[in-house]
Amino acid sequence: MLQCRVARAWHGVCDSPVPTRIPRESPAVSTPTAARHPERIVIATRESRLALWQAEHVKARLEALYPACEVVLMGMTTRGDQILDRPLAKVGGKGLFVKELEAALLAGEADIAVHSMKDVPMVLHEEFMLACISEREVPLDAFVSSRYANLSDMPPGAVVGTSSLRRQSQIIAQYPYLSVSSLRGNLDTRLRKLDEGQYDAIILAAAGLKRLGLGERIRSELPAEVSLPSAGQGALGIECLSSRADIAQWLAPLHDADTAACVRAERAVSRALAGSCEVPLGAYARMRGGLLWLRGFVALPDGTRMIRAEREGSADDPEALGQALAEELRVYGAEEILAAIG
Repeated sequence: MLQCRVARAWHGVCDSPVPTRIPRESPAVSTPTAARHPERIVIATRESRLALWQAEHVKARLEALYPACEVVLMGMTTRGDQILDRPLAKVGGKGLFVKELEAALLAGEADIAVHSMKDVPMVLHEEFMLACISEREVPLDAFVSSRYANLSDMPPGAVVGTSSLRRQSQIIAQYPYLSVSSLRGNLDTRLRKLDEGQYDAIILAAAGLKRLGLGERIRSELPAEVSLPSAGQGALGIECLSSRADIAQWLAPLHDADTAACVRAERAVSRALAGSCEVPLGAYARMRGGLLWLRGFVALPDGTRMIRAEREGSADDPEALGQALAEELRVYGAEEILAAIG
């Protein structure tokens, strides 16, 4: 039986002073001067179609900002792209998609790396920082099927494909009569497997489909009440070396403050609860009436126990809001769930 508790609370304004150095998850806010304009920027990116679209998007924006700058893409294959026969939770989690790109930054082969924020580990090594978080696409999950309009239309035993324990736990909790099966591969591979009949429906991030012009494949976007998104879902992050304050300044015009506040709050929840691919955990924030509204959950993989909480507060200190929500989840039983997962 599903065990679910919902907690609501208010979080006050944080009076912490503005930091004098750039934290690893806080982008620079100064606008580049002409003297600081770059001559050449090399972007490290994965080679999937979606990753290349994202890198090309950043490239186009940089070229528009700095017409005299040469912007070059450096495509790379990560270990996460190579291991396709096992769930991510079994082979090392989200870090598998960024390590090779970070190695290129350390070696001086690339200046920046473009990531889907949901793939970025919750703790960065001290050599790196997230210099920019750009405006977010739709952060929700998408229901994709040629047979059914949404999850509630599916009959008992119908097969739903997903690569995520987060999605799996929420689907099983609400639709225990459905069969959830592991789904790996890039976006095109997942769609092909659906079209071949291996699944009756699959769940994907709506943002990726829309960015690749595949929005027509979406039968419905799953409300956050049905499938709470992953921390950072739909947002792009640009990583560079912590020592490269000049790069952070170049990227400042690409930064979106509201998206960054939401993503930082979400990541703080996940970080505080040791969030990874092994833990079914979601966090979703949005601006509402000038305040930051944050929701989170943690669950057992089989969906038999789930703890939810929500909290609203100032966007001035999103990490504090996220940590407070994580603590509330712990109070209501998240610690026991994490211990059971091991």
